[in-house]
Order: sequence, then C-alpha cells, then structure tokens
Amino acid sequence: MSVQPTVLLIAGSPSDPSRSAALLDAVNLRLALRDELKVVRLNIRKLPAEALLLAQWGHPAITGALAQVERADAIVIATPVYKAAYSGVLKVFLDLLPQTALKNKTVLPLATGGSPHHMLALDYALRPVLQALSARHILPGVYATDAQIPRSEEGIYAPAAEISIRLDEAVATLLAESFRMPPPRFEPVLFSQVRCSV
Repeated sequence: MSVQPTVLLIAGSPSDPSRSAALLDAVNLRLALRDELKVVRLNIRKLPAEALLLAQWGHPAITGALAQVERADAIVIATPVYKAAYSGVLKVFLDLLPQTALKNKTVLPLATGGSPHHMLALDYALRPVLQALSARHILPGVYATDAQIPRSEEGIYAPAAEISIRLDEAVATLLAESFRMPPPRFEPVLFSQVRCSV
C-alpha cells in the first residue's frame, strides 16, 4: 500500500487570529480538494515557549514538531513580516531544525506585511534560510499587504480576490512540483472582482 503524501502547513505568527494564518487557511482549503493528500498543520505559537527558546531538543512537543517536518513531502510556511524580516517565533523554530531538514522537500513561503515595502523579505530574509536547510525547491512566494486581507466585522480575516488568484496559482504549482498533480479546479473569478495587485 502506498504512503499518502503529506503537506505540512507551518503557521509562524505569534498571534491568533492573524492575516498570515488566513493565507494558510486559504491554502488548506485548496489542498483539501485533494483526497489523496494528507494535510497537517503546525502552529508554532502553541509550542512551549521555554522549550523553543532554550532549544530543549528532548521536549516531547519539540520532538513531535521536528518529526512533522521530517515526515512532510512538501511544506507551506506562513509568517508576518516585522522590521523587514520574518517572525521571531518562526526564526526560533527554524533554528532548531537540522541542516538538512528540508532536503527533498518543496517549500511554498507565504507572508503578510503592513505595506508593499516589505515584499522582498520573502526573498532576502526567509529564502536564504530555507536554502540553508537544503530545501529541494523553493517556490515563488505569495506576499499580501494588510489591506489585501481585510478583517470582517466578525473579526475574520479573508484574502481579497487578487490574493486568492495568486494562491490558486501557488497551490497549482506546489501540486505540480511536489506530486506531479494537475491543478485543482476553482470557481472562476470575474474580471470585475479583481483589484490591482501590488
């Protein structure tokens, strides 16, 4: 019996709810259309802070999280951008990973920030770390500003139409690059609903 391919979604925001988590949720919805995939989520903020900061390798929560990374075939990492870099909680977790933790894995980075000026944080801050961890293939990331993930009156964050289109494309690329799967079928978006993307 063949092993079910696994995609690990890593939430790197210290807060909940968050805009970066909303991006991860949107990717999760798209991957859920694939019954042949197993999708697992790792919320770094839920790991014990002391075990993370003191690099307590033997802590059950840390060993469990590292095992999730090891078992994954593909990884989606979502983070807010603070001061032109990815989040501190994500940094601490990535520092715990072995040098070859991402070997033979495809990685899709996602990020959110207050303005378009932080867009390059994906390429200049996060990508080099993913490369240092031996990622096989790092896909073009998806960056969204706060305005592109508005908050509803109920307090729920949801990506705007232009970000949804980019997430469709990113997930299709992830499926093709990692698992040689054709892209999933999404509902078409009317041109009148598309706003100019930054």
